[in-house]
Amino acid sequence: MTVVRFVAIGDSFSEGVGDELPDGHVRGWADIAAQGWADAIGAPISYANLAIRGKLAWPVVEEQLEPALALKPTHLSFNAGGNDMLRPRADIEHIADAFTRVLRRCDEAGVTLIVLSGANPSAQLPLASLIQRRGDELSAAVLRRIADRSDVVQALNWPDRELSRPAYWAEDRLHMNAFGHHRVAARVLDALGAGAPAEWWSAATLPTTERLGTGAYYRRHVGPWIRRRVTGRSSGDGRRPKFATWTEIVPSAPAVA
Repeated sequence: MTVVRFVAIGDSFSEGVGDELPDGHVRGWADIAAQGWADAIGAPISYANLAIRGKLAWPVVEEQLEPALALKPTHLSFNAGGNDMLRPRADIEHIADAFTRVLRRCDEAGVTLIVLSGANPSAQLPLASLIQRRGDELSAAVLRRIADRSDVVQALNWPDRELSRPAYWAEDRLHMNAFGHHRVAARVLDALGAGAPAEWWSAATLPTTERLGTGAYYRRHVGPWIRRRVTGRSSGDGRRPKFATWTEIVPSAPAVA
């Protein structure tokens, strides 16, 4: 029997912000992929998620990597750098060095690394050209570090132009909604060779989303973000990982014909 112990580390992208369920639970691509993986192999898998919103790349490594490896996973996913890119003096090579550290530690621990690049929100955000340029630079820097590593599972979302469409994004335009998280989960499962339901990729049923006007958007989302930067606070302050230890994900029950 295939044994899968999958742990995700990172920031809001891996925590699942933007994909909030009616009960208030934050789901996201990693939760969705874990369920899809169990369904694909027809057996339970173990899943943990240590990601915390608002984290910069190196704090993710320093605070989450060793606790994640201590769980003895078979697979570890890592994405970070989105929050760093929004800072005035972002050092792209230093951010990409975090991926090198994670890869080295996974090698030492005998863990398969799943590297993700984030989805590209630049077209709908202030400072769009800056975010696009930094995202392109970070993607290239990370790929240089894993170019000769065919054993690293790659789920690259930044180049996905379909995923940049507004219909895949939450109201804040910075985090994906449920449709976006499903598309990322499908890419992860595809990279793992597990496959995903076709509808996770499809945009055919996406509704037309009503976007906030400029003033309302800045008041509700940009203003609070600026205040956190000025005061040195983070949206993740005081938050705990949603799955700090293993939780069992069992295959979904087959649909009744």
